[in-house]
Amino acid sequence: MVQPELIADYRCVTGEGCIWHPDEKRLYWLDIPQGRMFRYDPATGEHEQVYEGTPVGGVTIQADGSLLMFGDRGMVATWRDGVLTPILSEIPEERASRFNDVIADPMGRVFCGTMPAEGRLGRLYRLDPDGTLTRVLEGITCSNGMGFTPDLKQMYYTDSMKYEIYLFDYDQETGAITNQRVFVRGPEEDGVPDGMTVDAEGYVWSAHWDGWCLIRYAPDGQEVMRVKFPAKQVSCVTFGGDDYSDMYVTTAGGQNKEANGGGAGALFRLRLGIRGVPEFRSRIGL
Repeated sequence: MVQPELIADYRCVTGEGCIWHPDEKRLYWLDIPQGRMFRYDPATGEHEQVYEGTPVGGVTIQADGSLLMFGDRGMVATWRDGVLTPILSEIPEERASRFNDVIADPMGRVFCGTMPAEGRLGRLYRLDPDGTLTRVLEGITCSNGMGFTPDLKQMYYTDSMKYEIYLFDYDQETGAITNQRVFVRGPEEDGVPDGMTVDAEGYVWSAHWDGWCLIRYAPDGQEVMRVKFPAKQVSCVTFGGDDYSDMYVTTAGGQNKEANGGGAGALFRLRLGIRGVPEFRSRIGL
C-alpha cells in the first residue's frame, strides 16, 4: 500500500496548479479561491507563501524563468520576485469567470480554460506568444487537466463534470486541436476527474476530486494503478525533482477536514519509481 508523504499543509480551500520550476528546483502551487501561492524547496524542506492577491487558476513557467499567472476576469500576468506585471488585464467575455487549469505547448502557446459563468458554460482558449487569443472549445462544464502524448501528436483534455477525459489530434505547428473523442469516462463513484499529467511512458495520471484517489491510465484508457489519499478532494498532480521521479499532488477542502479528511488542503509527494517529463515553457510576450 502506497502511503503519500505529507509535505505542507496550508489547509487550502482549493489546492491546485502544482508545477515544478526546474531553474529554481522548487515546486509552486496555488490555493485558488484564497488567492494564495506557495513554493517548496525539497533541498531544504522549507516551504512558504509567496503571493496573496487576485485568485489565480493556473500557472506556467515562462522561457525566461518568470511565472505566467492566469487569474479571474481573464487576467494574465507575469510574476517574478513578488512583482506582478499584467499582459492581459481582462477578457471582457470572462469578467464573471476565471481561468481554471492551463498548460504550455511545445511552441510556447498556452491552452487555458475558464469556469462557467451565469448563463453560459466554460471555454477553452489558446493564447499565442504574440498575444493572440483564440477560443478553441465552448460548452465546457468545468475546464480542467491537460497533457500531451509523448509523440506530441495528441492532446488530452478534461471536462470534469462530464466525468470525461478527451483525446484530440494536435498540430504542433498551428496549435489546432481536432478529432475529439473520449479517452476515459469514469464512473461517478470514482469522483470527478480534475488535474492531470502524462508520465515518461505515456501513461495518464488523473487526480479525482471527491474520489480520495489518483488514478493511472494506460495509453489505451485502462486503469493500471490507484493511489489512495487521506483527502476526499484530490485536485492536481505534477512531476518534479532533478530526474522528475517525484510526484507532487495537491488536495482541497482544508476548510473542513472533518468532512474532507485529515489531509484535506495539503500538498503530498509520491515516490513510485516512475518518471515524468518537464513541462513545456510558455513564451507569451517574449
